[in-house]
Amino acid sequence: MKFALSFFSILALIITGTLFFQYQAYSFELETGNGEFHYSQEIEIVYRENSLDVRQHFKNLPNQKVKIKWPENAVNPTCFIDNKNSCNRLSEEMTYFKTGDTKAQSVSYIIPLEGGLQDKMLIQDVFATLINGETSYSVVHISTDGKTEGQWVTGLPLIGQQQLSLVNYIMFSGSGAVHDLYWQAGDLQMQKQTPVLSIYAKQAISNEFLKALESIQFLNDEHISIIQEQNPVTEHDDRILFLPELTTKAVEQQVILSQIKSELEFKDAPEWLIEVVASYLVSGSIGSDKAKEMIEILKEYMSDDQERAWQEAVKSLGEEPISPAKMDELLSEVLAMKTSYFELNVANENSVYPLLFEDGRSVYIDEIIKEDVNIILYEGQTLYTADTLLPHLGYTAGEGENGYYVNSDTRTFRFPKEPGFYVFNQRRYSTISEPILKIADRYYVEEAWLQRLFFVELQKSENRIQVLTQ
Repeated sequence: MKFALSFFSILALIITGTLFFQYQAYSFELETGNGEFHYSQEIEIVYRENSLDVRQHFKNLPNQKVKIKWPENAVNPTCFIDNKNSCNRLSEEMTYFKTGDTKAQSVSYIIPLEGGLQDKMLIQDVFATLINGETSYSVVHISTDGKTEGQWVTGLPLIGQQQLSLVNYIMFSGSGAVHDLYWQAGDLQMQKQTPVLSIYAKQAISNEFLKALESIQFLNDEHISIIQEQNPVTEHDDRILFLPELTTKAVEQQVILSQIKSELEFKDAPEWLIEVVASYLVSGSIGSDKAKEMIEILKEYMSDDQERAWQEAVKSLGEEPISPAKMDELLSEVLAMKTSYFELNVANENSVYPLLFEDGRSVYIDEIIKEDVNIILYEGQTLYTADTLLPHLGYTAGEGENGYYVNSDTRTFRFPKEPGFYVFNQRRYSTISEPILKIADRYYVEEAWLQRLFFVELQKSENRIQVLTQ
């Protein structure tokens, strides 16, 4: 009985201590502004005298320190007095909101526009944001002089607009954040709005295209604005896309790619890698010829079970940054063999690098490790990097005018570009298989031919391959 009481007393102390340290960590996050939270916002914009006057109202703020990130070119950031409590949490240096129970705070600032509004103008990162905060809902009001004719686009759903004699007013509202503003002079108009898309164009769009939009399956329901523009701006944000032609396929592809970029974090990833991930997420074919060819190579190699496992692995990608190395790690797990398929394709920009597997064992030549010799498995063959291995065996090796040349003081080889033969000491020998293969930009020597032509013996163990010269 005493033992039980002692045990439960110790257990209670452990639990109390754990809760105490967790509370201390939680309190520290609140005090330092490191706690994550959601908030909503309402933004009022007035364009006047070559600048945007912005009033930004943050709502549902947490009772913790909240750091403010001002737009890079913001001028005169200050409090906006909407009521007696609208700035009671704003620090004197205007860099954060202090801890407090007031849920709403308001600020104002000016965004200068050198030369004023310009046709087809994309104004990026124009609003203040809150560090560690995620915007759950945004409302944007924009007012311009009545003589300023054109169309604003934010990426949020358009709620309504009104043209009066002295002022033009437009309102947007929807889930998520808003980062950029787009302005186009003239008669650009919204032609169609669905829960996911707003389509803007100067000319009316066919009913057939508009109806086809309803059948597209997207990754999420965050709203995106698509603007038909023959000469689109080079940059856009995740919620404003520019397309020269409005086709169902183009809309589907660009929206899905935009959504995946907003949902997942990519690191050092070329566009084709994003397209590969998107294709597996929607179980379709999206993107460039390179992305499609890479997917086809994987499909041809994988069994049905492997393909299902790979599909699930891609769909399970979460908050960890997605890089070529990360994709190779996942692919190696699914195929149970080491590969650098994605990283090799990053280095091989102009074509598709084939699916190769790597033998991770160290290579020794006469008991000396050779770090520069690599072994790959390709189409049932075991291949050694010729450029690095053969010099260790006393040969010079390299590409020449009529093929691949391997020479020593007494032995000369030429492996021509045409298959079916090789030349040894000026004599031609026919072959069924190829001793030397060029894969992408590298030359490899096949294992059986390595032993036959270069008089070596191979001794293999779990961690090493020993190349013994004769």
